[in-house]
Amino acid sequence: MAHIQFAPFSSVVDPGFWHKLTEKKLNEYGLDDSERLIHGFFSDGNAPGMPPQLNLDYLAFNSQFNPPSQSFPAYGILHNTNTLESFKEKDKKLLLANAGEELWKDFQSGVFLQEPEKLCRFLLLTFADLKKYHFYYWFAFPALKFPERSTLTEEPAMLENIYSPEKLTSLISAYHSFQTDRPNYATCFLIQEDGDNFTFYEFAQLDVLISKRNVIVGVCDPSSLDSYPGWPVRNLISFLTYKYTGVVKSIKVLCVRNRTHDGVKHFGKSVLLTVDIPALNKNIADVPECVGWEKNERQKLGPRMVNLSNTMDPVRLAESAVDLNLKLMRWRLLPDLQLEKIASTKCLILGSGTLGCNVARLLMSWGIRHITMVDNSKVSFSNPVRQTLFTFEHCLEGGQPKAQAAASSLRTIFPGMKSEGKTLSIPMPGHAIIESLVEQTRAEVKELEELIQSHDAVFLLMDTRESRWLPTLICASKKKIVINAALGFDTFLVLRHGVKTGKADGSMPSSMLDKIAGSLLGCYFCNDVVAPGNSTTDRTLDQQCTVTRPGISMVASALAVELLISILQHPLRTDAPAEVNSYDSSLLAESDCSLGIVPHQIRGFLSRYQQILPATQAFHMCTACSAKVIENYEEHGFEFLLRAFNEPGYLEELTGLTAMQTATQDAEVWDLSDDEEPESMEATT
Repeated sequence: MAHIQFAPFSSVVDPGFWHKLTEKKLNEYGLDDSERLIHGFFSDGNAPGMPPQLNLDYLAFNSQFNPPSQSFPAYGILHNTNTLESFKEKDKKLLLANAGEELWKDFQSGVFLQEPEKLCRFLLLTFADLKKYHFYYWFAFPALKFPERSTLTEEPAMLENIYSPEKLTSLISAYHSFQTDRPNYATCFLIQEDGDNFTFYEFAQLDVLISKRNVIVGVCDPSSLDSYPGWPVRNLISFLTYKYTGVVKSIKVLCVRNRTHDGVKHFGKSVLLTVDIPALNKNIADVPECVGWEKNERQKLGPRMVNLSNTMDPVRLAESAVDLNLKLMRWRLLPDLQLEKIASTKCLILGSGTLGCNVARLLMSWGIRHITMVDNSKVSFSNPVRQTLFTFEHCLEGGQPKAQAAASSLRTIFPGMKSEGKTLSIPMPGHAIIESLVEQTRAEVKELEELIQSHDAVFLLMDTRESRWLPTLICASKKKIVINAALGFDTFLVLRHGVKTGKADGSMPSSMLDKIAGSLLGCYFCNDVVAPGNSTTDRTLDQQCTVTRPGISMVASALAVELLISILQHPLRTDAPAEVNSYDSSLLAESDCSLGIVPHQIRGFLSRYQQILPATQAFHMCTACSAKVIENYEEHGFEFLLRAFNEPGYLEELTGLTAMQTATQDAEVWDLSDDEEPESMEATT
């Protein structure tokens, strides 16, 4: 009969654990060096060659601990000393002996039938030098030598060598059905085998099922070594030996290794053990020997030390933690996600109101760290409940400037943000510039041009239509990414402007295309046949303000940010094509972007909970992005803009809209008789 050897744990401590220990020591523990309950976790899906790992992170101190999905808990005791001398002089043998005594008591009480996860335990002895951020630590994973050496009645067998692929598939299916019905995955369980079918039971039913020949005790095993189960299996076998000595001669134990291969979970490397249960004296008074101190990096019994002086600053620690969700995306879901492209993108947000605040928050979530906010108003008492970067304090004493307050809030949320606020008025067509303000307007235009030039993507999130004209023109000239979002009461529009790169310039009717190249897409003004004018003159308050259902801005903001990220991830970036047809065809459309399609427009109707995805080509007479307008802006600069601001009809005349409207009015119109109706009449906007 072969003796069983077990693969010991290797500890893995996340820097967040040390940061939390520092916080606890400073604010809670003080000089109290009482032992503390902490938690760790392990996985049963380690890659080949990886040692069994026990992980600790910043959640280890939570009293209500839930391990990460598909992981298993380990229960630990923290002994944090006040001095390095106390750490060195601590009686390690006594600590381990006490842990063994607690294990032995739990063997005798049978508590493990109800809580088998408590078979996996650890001790952690630490000293935290908070001046230098040096942390000394030593792990122990207590295991009882009971019996002195466990033996097998048969050679260990890998499931892939004894089960057919169909039988393995059946086992995996039954396992996942059992585990996914639970709040947390079970560490130990029972398996009843009936031909190619398997039924899983709670470990608490061990006494009822143990005598049946077709019952296997299952345990989630962190080991990746072919014939050596991991450390959690050791205490399980000791407990089974203690409880059933003299009752059964052997017990089958399945060491479950739930590995992923080519994106699919499989149990083929799981090991089936047939464990000998010898006849032993259960009434012995002496506690069996307890082993388990971890070896250090030199493979000697001794402590370890980690120097986190460069990372324990809270700001630095936050920098490594805030992008965790993004980095986890690349593990399995989006391995092609290019986070570097996102992180290096500088975003300019024009309009720091409801849309602007939401967009900025979401850009942070995607890892964008350079955001400039622009607005010309102050925070009012009506703002904070809708505009998520403002609080009541921002409204006091007349209100803080919105752009600066929003930028400051971004840095408060995450100090690593490079956020700046600019109070700036954007000149607009239809809002004439009086002589005394011409030079001030010239300076404002120059500042806006410089801001757009120094950023990669621009969000147009202002209240009025005409305020979007000048940024649209400048961005078209400088070939910047533009994301436009506009709200109605229960409708919204999110749109990307075409960037005229020259790759696909030309004219082809959209009706002849399945897709429109990004360089041919229209801007916010391309569907208009009039130039932007003053939309606030002679309007009541509800007509001047954007009165919307509260959820509209959240939806539109999210889609605006996701649209930008999709552009950045597409291999063609701004030239990513858009589907000409709407929602139904987009459901079936394929995309070269890992995040999916990159639409031109998203038009939403909250009253019907519906979205459509139209796409339109750039209009050659557009008052904002047509070649004629861009050429005049680039040639004449501010003088051209001044005429656009001050002269009603100038842009229509320049682009040919006036001539087109005159020709339309002069065209012959066919009248319908009273008894004639057209086959269809469609309203257009």
